Amino acid sequence: MAYKPSTIAIHNGLNEDQQFGCVVPPIYLSSTYNFTDFNQPRVHDYSRRGNPGRDIVQKTLAQLEGGSGAVMTNSGMSALHLLCTVFLQPGDLLVAPHDCYGGSYRLFNSQSQRGAYQVQFVDQSDESALQKALDKKPKLVLIETPSNPLLRIFDIQHIAHLAHEAGALVVVDNTFLSPILQQPLSLGADFVVHSCTKYLNGHSDIVAGVVIAKDEKWAIELAWWANNIGVTGGAFDSYLLLRGIRTLSPRILQQQRNTQEIVKYLKSQTLVKKLYYPELEDHPGHQIALKQQKGFGAMLSFEFAGDELQLRRFLSALSLFTLAESLGGVETLISHTATMTHAGMSAEARAQAGITDSLLRISVGIEDPQDLITDLEQAFQVAAQR
Repeated sequence: MAYKPSTIAIHNGLNEDQQFGCVVPPIYLSSTYNFTDFNQPRVHDYSRRGNPGRDIVQKTLAQLEGGSGAVMTNSGMSALHLLCTVFLQPGDLLVAPHDCYGGSYRLFNSQSQRGAYQVQFVDQSDESALQKALDKKPKLVLIETPSNPLLRIFDIQHIAHLAHEAGALVVVDNTFLSPILQQPLSLGADFVVHSCTKYLNGHSDIVAGVVIAKDEKWAIELAWWANNIGVTGGAFDSYLLLRGIRTLSPRILQQQRNTQEIVKYLKSQTLVKKLYYPELEDHPGHQIALKQQKGFGAMLSFEFAGDELQLRRFLSALSLFTLAESLGGVETLISHTATMTHAGMSAEARAQAGITDSLLRISVGIEDPQDLITDLEQAFQVAAQR
């Protein structure tokens, strides 16, 4: 597999300032804009509806994913909520992965319980179970690939084909890979969502999301509703997100190289019971990843082979790995899935999804890979002490 960045020429607002010739577009902090005359608004009238900086980053994100338009939201969760608000009504069915991100599971489950729409969580690798869910004629099908946290890989093109035959629209959560490594719209998806908090921004200093639509009419409707329910992104976050996108390709490629080195190391560790990374040839989704991805990304998970006391000692001994939620930043993070990112799922739901209490997830940063491996080595030694 060739690990090459996207060759898309990114529209990122550089050298577009006509007033002062600013190379980097400024931050437009104004909340409101004057009218030129009675009933004569400008392109922007109020920043919840539109902001010049947000316009630039939305155009950039749409171009990166090959979409017709994008709506930047104030979080990844609000991006999903926006899609569900626009395309689902009471009684409509959403089909979602049974092992999706815990926050997504919590949103869909709670909204279903209050009657906003129905949700069915399905193991999308089970062809029979997936088809039974599609036979119920869902309005929306969510694909999360690679999945969070077990990095399951799903065939976007195949599932999108089946979903479209059932009359459903298809949305892919592309947060784990970014458009540099995977472009779901080219594989048949109708929408792509990202938590921009993660790889797109890459510096763990904003919370934002985006919905990117293949069809312009959907992009227009999403923008209207985003303004209507007030989930659009802010001016300063737009500026920081655009700045982060400019370094997306070198960041994610370095993170991916680091991840491959760490995976090689973890394969030989006695306290690693099972390793989840799509590059491994014994990974169930390896062949699909080769087909639809341009790389394997910088997320990995593993089952810790010790008891809870050893697990606690291991995590406490790490110094370069930060015990924290989230992912995709320049720093390396490690999280205990059951008590952190997926704590919003019931124990029964986690068990059904294959998420154990010994599962650890790592988001690999851009540090020197040998430093990270050395840190892991000393932490494993501490954990192994009796």
